[in-house]
Amino acid sequence: MAFNSLAQFVEILEDNGQLIRIDEFVDPVYEIAEITDRFCKQPNGGKALLFTNTGTDFPVLTNAFGSDERIALALGFLSPDEAAHEIESLFKLLTAPKPSLFDKVKMLPTLGKVARWMPKSISGRGACQEVIVSNPDLATLPVLKSWPFDGGPFVTLPMVNTKDPNTGIRNVGMYRMQVFDSKSTGMHWHRHKTGARHYEEYKKRGKKMPIAVVLGGDPAYTYAATAPLPDNIDEYLLAGFLRKKPVKLVKGITVDIEVPADADIVIEGYVDPQEELVWEGPFGDHTGFYSLADWYPRFHVTCITHKKNAIYPATIVGVPPMEDVYFAKVTERIFLSPIKIAMLPEVDDMYLPEEGVAHNIAIVKIKKTFPGQAYKVANALWGAGQMMFNKILLVVSSDIDIRNGADLAKVFEQNFNPGTDYYIGKGPLDVLDHASNTSGIGGKILLDLTEKLPEEKASDTYLYDCNPNKIDKLLKESELNLFGFSTALFNFSASVLLISVDKTLVSTVKEMANSVLSVLKDSLPKILLVVDKEISLNNLYLLFWYASGNTDPARDCFEYHNASGQPTLVVDGTRKSFASDRFPRNWPNVVRSSAKTIQTINSKWEMMRIGPLINSPSTNFDNMPFGNDAILK
Repeated sequence: MAFNSLAQFVEILEDNGQLIRIDEFVDPVYEIAEITDRFCKQPNGGKALLFTNTGTDFPVLTNAFGSDERIALALGFLSPDEAAHEIESLFKLLTAPKPSLFDKVKMLPTLGKVARWMPKSISGRGACQEVIVSNPDLATLPVLKSWPFDGGPFVTLPMVNTKDPNTGIRNVGMYRMQVFDSKSTGMHWHRHKTGARHYEEYKKRGKKMPIAVVLGGDPAYTYAATAPLPDNIDEYLLAGFLRKKPVKLVKGITVDIEVPADADIVIEGYVDPQEELVWEGPFGDHTGFYSLADWYPRFHVTCITHKKNAIYPATIVGVPPMEDVYFAKVTERIFLSPIKIAMLPEVDDMYLPEEGVAHNIAIVKIKKTFPGQAYKVANALWGAGQMMFNKILLVVSSDIDIRNGADLAKVFEQNFNPGTDYYIGKGPLDVLDHASNTSGIGGKILLDLTEKLPEEKASDTYLYDCNPNKIDKLLKESELNLFGFSTALFNFSASVLLISVDKTLVSTVKEMANSVLSVLKDSLPKILLVVDKEISLNNLYLLFWYASGNTDPARDCFEYHNASGQPTLVVDGTRKSFASDRFPRNWPNVVRSSAKTIQTINSKWEMMRIGPLINSPSTNFDNMPFGNDAILK
């Protein structure tokens, strides 16, 4: 369905018991983020939150998309799978070969529907321009500062509208914006983003780049801005398809950029490519770690327009699970179809686990018909759009539910040989990946968990004994300086040993791992995963998030062989912030609230009337070094 305003969506959330109003004053600096974080991590995403008393004229909406039910409501479907299925059907129809004239004629009704969903320009002013502020001051907006080491307040749900100066084709991207002063922000677009490419074209021409930043309106606009669409596909066409109604656009007041007429707030302005870049960040990011400060363009604000009763939408990102998990779920399902149609017909399913923060971990199920097929799939995916940022890829061919950890553990144990069934490569990484020695490029690893054909079976086979009692006894009787160890995954029949170490007490992780495995002798695990002592080995969700974020497979994965040649794959998932690591870049801190903010929210929780106290998720990291900076020293 099409929403005529963000306020209408709020009403529907409230009618469906999916929203809590908070009328007590809550400060946009730290406090809104801390409360939102507590709700985000509740079962099924908690509730959406509307903060009506923010010290400004605008209420703040957070966690609006943070559950399967809410994101389905936002997109006008009963479930995320229904939304994905309908878009998948559209992609199949539009991209499948049409060999005959009859087949092409059958397409005409669908093409007619597509034409009806195209965005439409209208004359005059839209509801988003009911109030025009020609002398803008960003301080009038309740821009959030979420985490203690953030460089400043950040606009976190901006739909950044730009145009290619050569073709006039529009792009709508989502790039965070740090507020510097009353009339300027950063524009944090990475080099692979369309907005950055437009910027480079304006730079060649020596012209200022007009930009319109949209906040709110129909929730379909927000989702479309996050979707990894192919180049030159209009995000407002996708939004029109989702809402079954075209997006009506009006021209900005001070920029020649069109914006949705029913948006809540529009920030108009420009970036001057001739200006020097500005130091932007740090920012507590969706990876769960701070993205550190770097150089980005400055956005100059020329005008702010808004509805009379506008709502300011915001999202909080940090250690998963957060609201962005639910965006990723829909995108995962929707964009599986183009991969299957255009590139890899053998792909049956794909899953991006929450703890992999969209790009660190991917699990793919294929229909296997020839040897080496897992490697073919890996290389193709690592060259496909945003899948090029994937770092750890598991490929299976068994008929299992790849979202079921127990099923996956069973297939791992049956099909993975640590001496032959992995491949380490190198390629592009997300700029936010902090573990690689060089920004934007680093190692990748494939674990081939497919059922092996005769040509793929190893000549040497070894028995991996999933006997936790035996390993417990050997390690407890040893004199190793281990902080802790866990055989929890052995309970799922997966011979993966977890250990934690105090890196101030060991020479190197590799030496410690070799010592552990030498004690085990012939009772080796297939994988030994090492993490820092501050991470609980009992919380597998946080452990896999932490280890996958801290690992560069090209540097941190290696084989150990015992006296009989039996291999174990060792993975170093520790932070590389110690002098002995000789890491060439700054290492980022984990994102969490300060003790002061936690105490402030605890003390005012009862008066907010929002239910029983929810403990701060940041307390999971009480044992981790905090310091005074986004950089861990």
